[in-house]
Amino acid sequence: MKSAVETLNPTRVRLTVEVPFEELKDSLDAAYKKINQQVTVKGFRKGKIPARVIDQRFGRGAVLEEAVNDALPKFYTEAVNEAEVNPLGQPEVDITELKDGELLAFTAEVDIRPAIEIPDYSGIEVTVDAVEVTDEDVEKSVEQLRERFASTSPVERAAQDGDVVTIDLEAKVDGEVLPDGVASDVSYTIGSGELLDGIDEAVKGLEAGGEATFTSQLKGGSAEGKDAEVTVKVTAVAARELPELDDEFAQLASEFDTLDELKADSRKRLENMKQFDQATQAQERVLDELLKLVEVPMPEKLLEDEINTRKHNLSTTSSARWASTSASTWRSRARPRRSSWPRPRSRPRRASRPSSSSTSWSTGRSSTSPARSSPSTCSAVPPPPA
Repeated sequence: MKSAVETLNPTRVRLTVEVPFEELKDSLDAAYKKINQQVTVKGFRKGKIPARVIDQRFGRGAVLEEAVNDALPKFYTEAVNEAEVNPLGQPEVDITELKDGELLAFTAEVDIRPAIEIPDYSGIEVTVDAVEVTDEDVEKSVEQLRERFASTSPVERAAQDGDVVTIDLEAKVDGEVLPDGVASDVSYTIGSGELLDGIDEAVKGLEAGGEATFTSQLKGGSAEGKDAEVTVKVTAVAARELPELDDEFAQLASEFDTLDELKADSRKRLENMKQFDQATQAQERVLDELLKLVEVPMPEKLLEDEINTRKHNLSTTSSARWASTSASTWRSRARPRRSSWPRPRSRPRRASRPSSSSTSWSTGRSSTSPARSSPSTCSAVPPPPA
């Protein structure tokens, strides 16, 4: 096999490959064997049809096509290795010549990883946030752990902030009940912000059996983004009870015997997290500065494929939203809090752990960050020699 490489631009090459016909022998044998298993000819057992009969009955062209399709990946890979290029994505292959018994020739155009010259980066300096864990950070972390061990008990009174209510919901747009606008037995913690805007004000003050109507923008479903008239009915009210912050709680929620030990461990975990975040921030900012010093050519075909893929994903996501269940109509896109705590480990001598259903999830709302000390400065220096 002979191959040559032609650079079309800094991110794309054309490989020209010529293959002597004798190098196709294995692929031709495989093609005859495959066709033998797929066809039936009267007078011959399956798999025992001679090659000349296959050529006569089905044409030599069908055999050659099967053989070439089988051989192309192998010869393309060999050409890539000989050219010492790093291909990105799939090649565009064109058979330029196929002479039976003589020669197979083809070209393959493919995007490649461009050669990038890294400039001197020893003088790059960036500023990153300082690592500081405040007492407020520690208290917030411990409070999150405390929330995980909260219990609930039914109460016969009006619902208030922090209560867990069981509710039925119905949404109407333009006076019509939406097909996915009805939900029953939904559990909701008042003040969590996990459902519709305005629901907290609607359910506060209602007892079991109470009902209220309010207007809110739907969070998902077939009428996502539209204002709807929402009717909410409270079927049950339960109060949340948090455990006392003491040594007994530390023993229940962790491997520590005292609350002070628990807080010290929390501080250490938060410091480790912030140090990791600081290192990540430094890497990102150094990379941003480095990119200002170097020009990176973008493979056009790769960029086009990425755009098409994202368009397809957006279309698929849009279709999935329309087919979503009624729950998506009500739920906001809140994410779980990032906790500094691992899952509590069992201790045979302690009380049993609460079930995973008591886990507290964040509202997804932003909060004010604690004051930081003066920022730190990170200098980018060359790595030590190997």
